[in-house]
Amino acid sequence: MMAGQGAALQLEDLSFSYPGGSPMHFNLAIAASQIVAVMGPSGSGKSTLLNLIAGFEIPASGRVLINGVDVTRKPPFERPVSMIFQENNLFGHLTVEQNVGLGRSSSLRLSPQDRADIAEALVRTGLAGKEKRLPHALSGGERQRVALARVLVRRRPVLLLDEPFALLGPALRDEMLDLVEELHRDQGMTILMATHDPHDAERLSQMLLFVENGEIAGAGATKDFLSGRGTAGFERYLGGRKLRR
Repeated sequence: MMAGQGAALQLEDLSFSYPGGSPMHFNLAIAASQIVAVMGPSGSGKSTLLNLIAGFEIPASGRVLINGVDVTRKPPFERPVSMIFQENNLFGHLTVEQNVGLGRSSSLRLSPQDRADIAEALVRTGLAGKEKRLPHALSGGERQRVALARVLVRRRPVLLLDEPFALLGPALRDEMLDLVEELHRDQGMTILMATHDPHDAERLSQMLLFVENGEIAGAGATKDFLSGRGTAGFERYLGGRKLRR
C-alpha cells in the first residue's frame, strides 16, 4: 500500500445542542497530518466534537471543512473520515477478513487487489491466521486490531479515535498506540484522539485540545499542557494524575 496524506480540518462557528441540553460551540483549525489529543471531563463534548466531524451529528449552524471542502451536510459515508469507537464497531456475524473488507466495499465485492491489501493489513496488525474467526472468538485487543486493519484499507485522510483503548490494560494499550503511530507514518492522516489518559496524549500527539462545557477551552502543544503550562481548567481536570512511565 502506498503512503497517503492527511487533510486540513476546520470547524467554523459550529453550534450544536441535544434536546434539553446546553449549547455547544466549536471553532477549530488543524493542519494536515497533525496528531491531536482531545481531553476533557466526561460529558464535556469530546465525543460530540468527533461525531460532528464524522457526520454522525449535524450542527444547527456553522461549517465543517475538510481540505477546504464543505462537508457539513454530507452523510458519514461521503466524508473522507474513518472513526474507531471504544466498542470497535465490528459485525458479529462476519469474519475478521470480512469485517476488514467492509473498508473497501460495503457489499464485500472485492477485487484481487482488495484481497491482497486486506491480507497485508491483517499481517501488519498481527492478525494473520485469524482471518476466518468471528469477533466473539477474539480478545478485546484483537477486536481493536481488526478495527485498525479496516482503517488501513479504507485509506481516509482523517482518523477519529473515540477512546478506543480505554478498556485495555497498559501493555496492550501501548501496543495499540504503536500501531496507530505506524499507521500515521504509513498514511500521514490527520488524527484526533479523545482520551482521558495523559500518557496516551504524551505518547502520540503533538497538539492538545481541552474541551470543557461544550467548547474548546484551550489548545496548544501537548508537552506544554502536560508540563503544567496549560489552562487553569485543564490543571483542575488533570488533578493529581501523573503520567505512566
